[in-house]
Amino acid sequence: MSNSELAVSLAALILADDGVEITSDKLNTIIKAASVDDVESIWTSLFAKALEGKDVKDMLLNVGSGGGAAPAPTGGAGAAATEAPAEAAAEEKKEE
Repeated sequence: MSNSELAVSLAALILADDGVEITSDKLNTIIKAASVDDVESIWTSLFAKALEGKDVKDMLLNVGSGGGAAPAPTGGAGAAATEAPAEAAAEEKKEE
């Protein structure tokens, strides 16, 4: 991550923490106050558009709660595969 991306990310977090709407102008104001000079205006515009209407705090709190894992297979091929060896063993015992 470049210094520009980091500066804009941290500025967005500051605004979100204060409950202020995240706009390109407000991001630029915080970045200039922090004396970070090498941030191009495209970064602030991109971040402002990407975060428009989003609750940044909620996004941070739900980072690991994506769609969830796929459920474990029940029945079907998995059960048939485990039953087949058991049936073969039972047949062998009958033959003896």
